[in-house]
Amino acid sequence: MAQKEPVRLVGGTGSPYTQKMVALLRYRRLPYTVKWGSPSEACEAMGVEKPRPIFEPTFFFKEVGDTQAVCDSTPIIRRLEDSYTGRSVLPNDPALAFIDYLIEDFADEWCTKYMFHYRWHPEVDASNAGTLLPLNMDVSMPKDAHTEIKHWVEDRQISRLYVVGSNDTTAAVIDASYRRFLAAMENHLTNQKYMLGNRPGAGDFGLYGQLSQLVGFDPTPRAIAHEISPRTVAWVDLMRDQSGLEPTEQDWVRLSDQPTSLRGLLEEIGRMYAPAQLANARAAAADDKTWDADIDGAPWTQQTFPYQAKCLRWTNERYHALCEADRAKVDTLIEGTGVEAMLSSAEIPLS
Repeated sequence: MAQKEPVRLVGGTGSPYTQKMVALLRYRRLPYTVKWGSPSEACEAMGVEKPRPIFEPTFFFKEVGDTQAVCDSTPIIRRLEDSYTGRSVLPNDPALAFIDYLIEDFADEWCTKYMFHYRWHPEVDASNAGTLLPLNMDVSMPKDAHTEIKHWVEDRQISRLYVVGSNDTTAAVIDASYRRFLAAMENHLTNQKYMLGNRPGAGDFGLYGQLSQLVGFDPTPRAIAHEISPRTVAWVDLMRDQSGLEPTEQDWVRLSDQPTSLRGLLEEIGRMYAPAQLANARAAAADDKTWDADIDGAPWTQQTFPYQAKCLRWTNERYHALCEADRAKVDTLIEGTGVEAMLSSAEIPLS
């Protein structure tokens, strides 16, 4: 049997989604090559059609002789599961797999608000990111060019804080959510090594991607993490390379046997992510460009994301596809967390 070519991707060291996927490839022991650079430039150099939108990381898959550029880590994880056997990050149990999917979605679409807010709202963090991100693309960049690009990057990204809802009003809300999230992680990691047992799921890699930046790159959230959750800091170091782990099917813990500490994470999803997703979905259905909502007692305004409305729809599709017995297991776990609001079809515009 001919050996498969390495999985190819292009992304940035400062990209949480790139770090998510590289760590996953390491864990699954899949041969890969990663180029640190611009996906757009890589597509142009290869003569490959660019995805719309294009972002980091971009994977390059061969399709019947042609090369296809693909973004979006969640479906790529499922694609890799179909192409490569062994060391799966998706639980076989449907109810457990749904919770894993929910955690991954929360990491990708809400925890990224922590990352973007802390990276560009505090001045010290914005200066840090403005300095390092250009050098991550070209460590030998001439000094004058680096200074120019640093200022350009800072000005551009700071001006885009409104996109994720970060402003002087919501800063305290985001900070409080991040601190609760870290406290929930500290508590849960006291009981087991990963979110759903003693082997990592896709949700673990989603959380790792964001935390690789919050703990490993940006000064302010790193200091907060060291203060509140040293277990999370250590977990991030460990998650970077889990290629040496030898997982078994028994390492997944059934929903009925999960420690109560899992509820802390689910309660943060219900408290912050659920109302944001519902407000965004309603705005997308009404074709409104922005949405307003009360999030944890504070007024929240941000740009509407049609993609996040799709995320909510996909979460609901997975939930309603569960058999009655598996849905009952999920319902028992999430009861009273606030996550229920995301899964009530009567409340959600899914069209």
